[in-house]
Amino acid sequence: MRISGKKYRTIWQCEDNPSVIKIIDQRLLPHEFCIIDLLNYKDSIDAISDMAVRGAPLIGGTAAWGMYLAALEMKEKNLKKIFLENAAKEISESRPTAVNLVWAINKVMEKVKGLEDNETIIKAIESEAKDICDEDVENCRKIGLHGLEIIKEIASQKRENEVNILTHCNAGWLATIDNGTATAPIYAARDAGIDVHIWVDETRPRNQGASLTSWELMHEEIPHTLIVDNAGGHLMQHGEIDLCIVGSDRTTRAGDVCNKIGTYLKALAAKDNDIPFYVALPDSTIDWSIRDGLKEIPIEERDELEVSEIRGISDGEVRSVKIINDETPCSNYAFDVTPRKYISGLITPRGVCKANEEEISKLYPEY
Repeated sequence: MRISGKKYRTIWQCEDNPSVIKIIDQRLLPHEFCIIDLLNYKDSIDAISDMAVRGAPLIGGTAAWGMYLAALEMKEKNLKKIFLENAAKEISESRPTAVNLVWAINKVMEKVKGLEDNETIIKAIESEAKDICDEDVENCRKIGLHGLEIIKEIASQKRENEVNILTHCNAGWLATIDNGTATAPIYAARDAGIDVHIWVDETRPRNQGASLTSWELMHEEIPHTLIVDNAGGHLMQHGEIDLCIVGSDRTTRAGDVCNKIGTYLKALAAKDNDIPFYVALPDSTIDWSIRDGLKEIPIEERDELEVSEIRGISDGEVRSVKIINDETPCSNYAFDVTPRKYISGLITPRGVCKANEEEISKLYPEY
């Protein structure tokens, strides 16, 4: 994605100093575009847990680079490999729901199995972190091409060319390494000359739709309108939405999808109004070890301050404002699970399939 004419990924290795990993601080968007440095693996943990980075694929990429920073620290302090193993455990625990986090850690640890020399370990992890990020970019490109066919089909059935798409949360460039999952088909449709208009859910409590997705679409010059979360059903009832595309933080091998809180309600509304509801995801977001999303996926509960306060800009300064009285207790579930019966299909790098184990297995027979 380009910001002020310059191409950016969401995480990258500093050209002048390869021991520094750079990220975009998403906590300050859309009011301030700020790049911060990750100097050690603890910084990567803080970035993930405090949501300076977010989105399942980007969390995975950050975890991989965090392991690289841990390897550098291990060499600098002349520590044994147990340091790296402990770092892997700490990073794995930084957020519980997105499966890409543990997936990336496991890939890194598999690469260094049997290696003992610190320099060799560093080079192996550096190579793997680069591969994980490059693979995500390619996955998103393929998701875009497969999702484009869905949008093309809808456009062909409309008298007017414009296709109205509802998103939830941010499954864009900022949630991945580049291009996004749910936004990849949108960008591909734009590039193919199809007029698209995006209804952007604000996505309380952290407002990723308002602060991230809208900001991305503005930079990509894609027509969009920000709406409150509860407006989606109303728009569906009145024929204002042709298609829903969301991302995923964890998808079971049977097709249940865990995504940002509120996704389930959008899927219910889409089902009631006969509107296609698709989930766009890379291979790394499929958890092959589980089948029942409601019973087996851990749902992260975050700080109640995200609910009791809202962040915005006032007089040029980003600040938080309390919106409740001091005695009101809050609950902050970060994700929910959409059962596969409400999902029209999964858009993956290998193609589009129904959200059930049989169809998913046809695309991924090796699992």
